[in-house]
Amino acid sequence: MRKEKKIPSEAVAPLAADLHDWYARNHRVLPWRGITDAYRIWISEIILQQTRVVQGYAYYNRFVSRFPDVRALAAADDDEVMKLWQGLGYYSRARNLLAAARQVVERFGGEFPTTYEAIRSLPGIGDYTAAAIASFAYGLPHAVVDGNVYRVLARIYGIDTPIDTTEGKKLFAALADELLDRKDPGGYNQALMEFGALYCVPRSPQCGGCIFADRCMALATGRVEELPVKLGRTVVKPRYFNYFYVRHGDYTWVRRREGRDIWRNLYELPLIETAEEASLDVLQQSEEWARLFAGAGRVSVSAQVYACKHVLSHRVIHARFYVVETEQLLPMEDYVRIAVGELGDYAVSRLTEGFLEKMSANYPALF
Repeated sequence: MRKEKKIPSEAVAPLAADLHDWYARNHRVLPWRGITDAYRIWISEIILQQTRVVQGYAYYNRFVSRFPDVRALAAADDDEVMKLWQGLGYYSRARNLLAAARQVVERFGGEFPTTYEAIRSLPGIGDYTAAAIASFAYGLPHAVVDGNVYRVLARIYGIDTPIDTTEGKKLFAALADELLDRKDPGGYNQALMEFGALYCVPRSPQCGGCIFADRCMALATGRVEELPVKLGRTVVKPRYFNYFYVRHGDYTWVRRREGRDIWRNLYELPLIETAEEASLDVLQQSEEWARLFAGAGRVSVSAQVYACKHVLSHRVIHARFYVVETEQLLPMEDYVRIAVGELGDYAVSRLTEGFLEKMSANYPALF
């Protein structure tokens, strides 16, 4: 059995004093900073997962303005929440927000839980988010470990254990806990993450003026750009989506994506997915085409009007969009007919949003 690495206690010099001082002079002023409202802290943490602060800022403000407390969010319509989230991506975050808010109402009487264990039990909340909420809102001694923390600790202590392994996760969690300032865990956690976000950045960090330059093992050994180590690489698979913006008079068709696939609960235009790139002739000869346009009468299809490559964390979507006009008002299976002017009321993926924006700008008569 492989023995897990440990950082000797005598090698772990405390960081708190320097970090608190640095944070006081350099931190960004953000609406979720310096508050103890667990609900708003939670909203900010979920929005900022996989999202840069500059983008998440406006979403946070809109979200808490529309849903100022957990009861308001719990009572929200699913489609409204997804529409408000549109453009942020990773839509499971929005679905989990709704599920967790409803559990707070059902299980905790509408009061956000006040213990790490209870917070951790909510959908979409992992170890990091639970520690952030517990320490920021309630001053509980739980260390946060996110990408910024991994990077700062790996460099200062020269740790080359991969962060995406069980051994690495345990090692960094233990080190973060040992270093935690238990007198001010929330302030310390925020300072450590902010230092990683602003100073000890992934590429070209500001090592020359770093407050830890005299004790940074990565700097001393010329390994700053190498740390932290990450083993795994996500296998990215291509998918081929062929969308049809179908018009009959002032009507068009959309459907809500279901199941466990990407973009669940978002709306989309009629779609034929193929195993590889397919020409319009091939699409028109397919069973899916026949099913979509049964009873449509004469069908007029534009040439491809929009094509793009949309990159997700584990998928690359190769998308093509066509404009279709039908002679008859067809009962398109699995899709709902809506007025063209209502399209903007439905939450769609950023991919589809890009198509609609381009088309409304270039072909306003169609919208």
